[in-house]
Amino acid sequence: MSFRSLLELDARLSGQLRVAEKPGLLRNLAAFLAHSGDSWFWAAAIILLWFFSNSAWKQWEVVEFFGILGLAGVVLAIKFLVRRERPQGEWGGIYRNTDPHSFPSGHAARAFLIAVLGSALAPLWLATVLWVWAPLVSLARVAMGVHYLSDVIAGAILGTIVALIGLQIYPPMIVWLTALIGFPLW
Repeated sequence: MSFRSLLELDARLSGQLRVAEKPGLLRNLAAFLAHSGDSWFWAAAIILLWFFSNSAWKQWEVVEFFGILGLAGVVLAIKFLVRRERPQGEWGGIYRNTDPHSFPSGHAARAFLIAVLGSALAPLWLATVLWVWAPLVSLARVAMGVHYLSDVIAGAILGTIVALIGLQIYPPMIVWLTALIGFPLW
């Protein structure tokens, strides 16, 4: 199977999952889930929660925040190297205008990073919720026509890898950052 035929298969399968042009409950749910992985939402929520959390929660919030930040840089670098155009469509104008590239999916990468870090640092109930949520966000991005299936698969793999690496390197990085800024982050 050639690379071109793989891309055609990807486009065909992605099109079969698409609900962006079909009004109704499924479209509304997909739109909600597709937006629920937005980086601005997660960054704002984590910063706000940090001010009201105890030390255990603050650890999760700080690691998630810096994980999301680092992952954004990796995703953008790959997007500008690959430069795969998003699928044609009307929904998601903000994504189409601010980021015309689709590979890999930043939302899928972020959702899986959040789930992996949640598994390591958050209570079991939250980790469980995040592992249900992450694939739903990813599929919703395809359903709403702003990504191909391969974009979200690559994003999920990338987010998982970055999270696993982050779990290994965050302790010394937090020690360094705490010394630099002069107060503990949790």
